[in-house]
Parts: sequence; structure tokens; C-alpha cells
Amino acid sequence: MHKQFHRLRIPLYSIGLVLALAVSAAAPPAQLRPRFISPEHVDGVALLPPPPEPGSAEQEADFATVRSVCKARTPEQVAAALKTASLSMFLFESAMGEWFKPGALPKTEALFNDIKTQMSGIIDECKDHWKRPRPHHLEPELAVGRVDQSFSYPSGHSTRGTVYSLFFAELAPEKKDDILRIGRQIGWDRVIIAKHYPTDVFAGRVVGKEVFRQLMSNARFREALAEARAEIQSAQMAVSK
Repeated sequence: MHKQFHRLRIPLYSIGLVLALAVSAAAPPAQLRPRFISPEHVDGVALLPPPPEPGSAEQEADFATVRSVCKARTPEQVAAALKTASLSMFLFESAMGEWFKPGALPKTEALFNDIKTQMSGIIDECKDHWKRPRPHHLEPELAVGRVDQSFSYPSGHSTRGTVYSLFFAELAPEKKDDILRIGRQIGWDRVIIAKHYPTDVFAGRVVGKEVFRQLMSNARFREALAEARAEIQSAQMAVSK
């Protein structure tokens, strides 16, 4: 083989480069993937009530819950909360099944990553509007893990946990209850490690439901969802054989 390449005067590294370019050409860059949702589709500021006023009885009650939850938290709860902080789609493996592994579902992973990227601006606009400090900003001794510098209301993790769970519930409706339970826990875990107040978590669920409602109104998203559902069903069938 090496003699043949020598006769053609094609260096091995050039062949590798050609193959790499061919692979990259087959997968469209992220900026060329369909856009399903943007901040103009979900006005979280108009959708949500403001968070509790600083110094109000409502704020104190919200903070009292955080303190109570943090005082009672166990090492196991903290470890679980730090795990769900990753927001990986594979947090849903326990509901979906052991076959639900990285690399096994390329269409589903690509669509999940599209959602993950495209909804960021919706969350940021809300946070930057209200600028609510996080619990661990006000009482650093409650903090676990790294200190988040972004604002608190609404919880981005709760928003994402809601959207992601609704997404996977569409792909595997027979597992809906377990999937939705994981999504709710992703939000509540943020109270356990003092990243958020309960009202942040509840607000995130409201925004998350609206984000997913808007996604489902997009015909191109529904087409991509159908392809992901077929991929999930194929994976399930392969395991059951």
C-alpha cells in the first residue's frame, strides 16, 4: 500500500485531511442548523410576575425555605444536586433505559443540543431584567460548589429541566411520569445547594412549559422530533430483541 501511495505521490497526511474534510462537510455547522426558537418567541418578563421584593415578608419566607432545606440536606442529596447541575441529557438514563448512552442516538443528541443552545437567550433576558441575587450571594456559607455569578430569577436549571423532560416525554411517552419527575428534581436540586429560591424554581417551570409550547408550534421542530422519536424506537427495539 505504501508503494502505491508513493507512485501516486500523495502524502498520507493529505489523505487524512481529505477524509476529515469529507466528514465535516457531511455534518452541517451549528450555525447552519435550523433555528426553532428565539428570545422573541417567549417573553419571560411579560409571562412571569416579579420575584419577591427585597426585605418583604415574602422574600423572608422564600429565604427561610432555602435555609431550612440547606440545614436538612444530606451528603447524598448534595452529590445528586451537583450531578444534575451538569444538565446532561443522560440524566434521564434511569427513566429511558440502559441503552440511552452517549453516541448511540446522534439525531436525538443533535436536536437536544439545538434546544439547549437556542433557549439560552430567553433565560438570560429574564435574569438580567430582575437581577435577583442568589441565596448564596447573600449568605455565602450556604454555598456548595462554585459560586454562580449570574442572577437568580427564574432558575435556568428549572427552566431547562422542564423543557428537557417535556422533550423526552414526547420521545418516550410510556415513560412520561418518570421523565417528568427527573425534570422537576433538576430544578429543586438548585434549592438544596442554595443556588436558587423556591420561587425561582417555580418560575422556571412556567417559562419552560411556554418554551416547549412554542417549540411544538414549529413545524420544522416537529419534523426533527419525529426523526428523533423513530431513532429512540429503533434503539428500544434493538435492545428488546
